[in-house]
Amino acid sequence: MNSTEQQQPLSIIKFADRQITLLGTAHVSRASAEHVKALLATGDYDAVAVELCPSRYHALINPDALSRMDLFEVLRKGKAAMVTASLALAAYQQRIAEQFGIEPGAEMRAAVDSAHTAKLPVVLIDREVGTTLKRIYRNVPWWQRFNLIAGLFASLVSRDTVSEEEVERLKEGDVLETTFSQFAAEARPLYTPLIDERDRYMAARLREEITHGEYHHLLGVIGAGHLRGVTRYLEQDSASAKKIITELDQVPSPSRWPKLIPWVIVALILTGFIFGFYQSSELGWQLVIDWIVINGGLAALGALVARAHPLTVVGAFFAAPLTSLNPTIGAGMVTAAIETFLRRPTVGDFSRLRQDTTRLKGWWHNRVTRILLVFLLSTLGSAIGTYAAGFKIIDRLAGA
Repeated sequence: MNSTEQQQPLSIIKFADRQITLLGTAHVSRASAEHVKALLATGDYDAVAVELCPSRYHALINPDALSRMDLFEVLRKGKAAMVTASLALAAYQQRIAEQFGIEPGAEMRAAVDSAHTAKLPVVLIDREVGTTLKRIYRNVPWWQRFNLIAGLFASLVSRDTVSEEEVERLKEGDVLETTFSQFAAEARPLYTPLIDERDRYMAARLREEITHGEYHHLLGVIGAGHLRGVTRYLEQDSASAKKIITELDQVPSPSRWPKLIPWVIVALILTGFIFGFYQSSELGWQLVIDWIVINGGLAALGALVARAHPLTVVGAFFAAPLTSLNPTIGAGMVTAAIETFLRRPTVGDFSRLRQDTTRLKGWWHNRVTRILLVFLLSTLGSAIGTYAAGFKIIDRLAGA
């Protein structure tokens, strides 16, 4: 195996009588898109591998897929947070396109379109973006996760213009990498799943295709920031490609003790109620009222901030105290379902998602994103209310 000089945008790796040519591209460069077309026009390749996962590929070739999203299914499967993050990332990309008149990922579209024109197979080599996000989330210590999520959301819906520095970073990595770049450069827990694991994953996918597939000369189109890492893993990694892919596709299981916390809290709250009624019925009922008012009130406040329907706000008030005593059902699932029933999104709401999510006001204006906000904010309100009400109950019992 050998490769061209590191300074060159091309890296060539040979496997016996087969060969992989890697092209390092700039994700916002028209020149990169033209370079992809020129290489494929030579007719030297029998397949094209692109730095896309199945979901990003389908979004690229079918940008209107969001209009067929089933919100009830999203909520039922617990994917509301992931869909919200995906919309926020798409909003960031759209803002760049509007501000600079460029299309992030144009070189990937050029590769896909040129491959289709030449009737060449398109091979998807990147890991699912959802898996990457989950591995990032699980790799970060639990006390840093809230700041990471809050910072991500705030930066993506900000009205501030995208800086030239951020655009320059996009030339090395994709939207996902640029969004986390300020953290990833300094934090190994982020760098590993975001950059290094994907380098190894894409190298394994390429090795799998070139050694077990029918291709003899494969063109790989990847971001310039991945060129060195993917080349290194292709040349040096001796582990089974299938084993690597299986390993990196796994989402690490969460620690058991965080799952136990909600049940411990429920047990403590119920014990508090029992002890309160044991002391006196008046104290017991006061504890129940504190629980309902604080927990339900903060969940209702969250729904109100999300500009939910008045009946949804009322539903949040009554649902949160009950769902908080059953960790298998979240208040957000109930409030989002009520909001969806009362204000079912129209076809127009789905069609405007790409535009509305680029503006902070648009997240509240569009019925789809407003439902997601109702889910997230009422859930957050109920979570805060659970702890606040718990401390209030402890305080009353201590003073009894």
